[in-house]
Amino acid sequence: MQNLCLMIVLAPLVGAVVTGLFGRALGRSGAHWVANIGVAISFFLSLSVFWRIVIEGELTYNDNLYTWLESGGVLFQIGFLIDELSATMMVVVTFVSWMVHIYTIGYMRDDPGYQRFFSYISLFTFSMLMLVMANNFLQLFFGWEAVGLVSYLLIGFWYTRDTAIYANLKAFLVNRVGDFGFLLGIAAIVMYFSSLDYVEVFGNAHNMASIKISIWSGHEWSLLTVVCLLLFVGAMGKSAQVPLHVWLPDSMEGPTPISALIHAATMVTAGIFMVARMSPLFELSTMALSVVLVVGAVTAFSMGLLGLVQNDIKRVVAYSTLSQLGYMTVALGASAYSAAIFHLMTHAFFKALLFLAAGAVIIGMHHEQDMRKMGGLRKYMPITWVTCLVGSLALIGFPGTAGFFSKDAIIEAVHVSTTPGANLGYLACLTGVFITALYSFRLMFLVFYGEPRMDEHTRAHLQETSVVVWGPLVVLAIPSLIIGAIAIEPMLFGDYFGSSIFVDSKNDVLVRINEGYHGVVGFVGHGMLQAPFWLAMAGVFVAWYCYLKRPDIPRRIVERMSIVHRILINKYGFDAFNDRFFAGGARGAGRMLWRVGDVGLIDGIMVNGSAKCVGWWSSVIRHIQSGYLYHYAFAMIIGLLVLLAVFIHGVAG
Repeated sequence: MQNLCLMIVLAPLVGAVVTGLFGRALGRSGAHWVANIGVAISFFLSLSVFWRIVIEGELTYNDNLYTWLESGGVLFQIGFLIDELSATMMVVVTFVSWMVHIYTIGYMRDDPGYQRFFSYISLFTFSMLMLVMANNFLQLFFGWEAVGLVSYLLIGFWYTRDTAIYANLKAFLVNRVGDFGFLLGIAAIVMYFSSLDYVEVFGNAHNMASIKISIWSGHEWSLLTVVCLLLFVGAMGKSAQVPLHVWLPDSMEGPTPISALIHAATMVTAGIFMVARMSPLFELSTMALSVVLVVGAVTAFSMGLLGLVQNDIKRVVAYSTLSQLGYMTVALGASAYSAAIFHLMTHAFFKALLFLAAGAVIIGMHHEQDMRKMGGLRKYMPITWVTCLVGSLALIGFPGTAGFFSKDAIIEAVHVSTTPGANLGYLACLTGVFITALYSFRLMFLVFYGEPRMDEHTRAHLQETSVVVWGPLVVLAIPSLIIGAIAIEPMLFGDYFGSSIFVDSKNDVLVRINEGYHGVVGFVGHGMLQAPFWLAMAGVFVAWYCYLKRPDIPRRIVERMSIVHRILINKYGFDAFNDRFFAGGARGAGRMLWRVGDVGLIDGIMVNGSAKCVGWWSSVIRHIQSGYLYHYAFAMIIGLLVLLAVFIHGVAG
């Protein structure tokens, strides 16, 4: 198993290094072949691992490759933990990444940075695999920071654009805030558990549950609550939860393939995976679970509303990602970790599909992204239309699609949860269903239906994209339709995850849901009688009526609710506040330090001050040099008298 794991992580790394260093010699075709083969190898080997661990029930593999260093009795090691959770993530990451690699051949074919882009996305895949396969916090942190670094490079891939540089700097800085909390959490684990190994930390968690620590004098906190909250701050940054969500919409400045990779299978899912992996710790802190649930609820609802006012096709899908990550976080807070990972998996397929479909539309529209300038594309791009429709139906949870099973499971789980804040989570998820359907089919109707609104030149050249672009769409549409029905029973109501996820019996909401589960058909039938289904259908109807039947209604709503519309357009003021308070404050502090430190202290006192002092002393001393002989004779006599006095004083002493 060790050699197999090494091949899985090293195959995309070799592809990244070869295309990065020798891309010019390989040429465009050579670069994409090397990168695609590397990720394909990783995918098929991940399937082999999945079969052995999940299907055949082989024992969990946990082994260390080598010890990096030992300090104070703590071992810093590199190793792999392959269980049901990591095996599932490995297949999802490599499959979606492979589809994105293939799609990139068509999308980026005319870009001068073609080879560099393939190097970056292969490196991204390697980084995420190191994260999900880690058996200790050191390697977890390595993968955590590596996906952050590569996302910075990819968001700013078109570095000649000011907006791209602003976006990647924003992503970098916001994630540093989350990563600071994450690092403090790991430091607390090292301090109190004296280990970085998952098995040792999780095995000792119950013994640490009663320990209290004092952060401020007179106030004691549960150690595990502090650790979990600090770790969750890291998850808030990576998985873009309010208020650390602001970087994710701006990441659309990167090329569309990387938008699909970041939003579907890597980076943003890292936080969800991490909390699920840390379930033995979170289950011992009700406060931490409550915070996770409430933050997820706020994100799911508030970010969905922002999707309603976006006109950029990619930003609509981006805000959809934020909202769906909120659903996953709510599930984590409700102790429904299996449901969160289930939705992570289904979401990876249909969200990658939606982003790549949006990219195909952008190609067909000659890089136009404003949905108000589209319309009627289903006649010109039928494959893109059908696959985008599949992705949208999965996103809104249409019965039978993958998203239906995972989203309904989350809503049911939070409904029966006893975690403080569960009522808020249930209300947010329920209203979010209507909002999701509304913005999803607003996109569908504006882009693919109605009369064409583009200029005549664009319309005359509209056609379906090449097979290398629409091929991955068709492949991704298949799991977006069927994977939910296949996986719901083992993942949610079976022993699919085994010991890889721990849930305290008093928090096990999935057991309560299982009492009313009567198979896939029964789940679908039951779901069609519940509020989420009718809310989704209401959202589709409102979108149809407002954007096809009566397109004047949205304009009238905007006019009558201009204040609310302005708040949504301004994204609740988060960006303005950050720009003025944090960015503006940093610039103001920099200017103050420049004036006081650089100009005043260094230039004014140390450099110019010393020069002025020398000049003043020279102006005094120069009067001695009068040019008169008797002045010099007098000075010599005075000097001799001084020396004589010193000599006599020394002899007398």
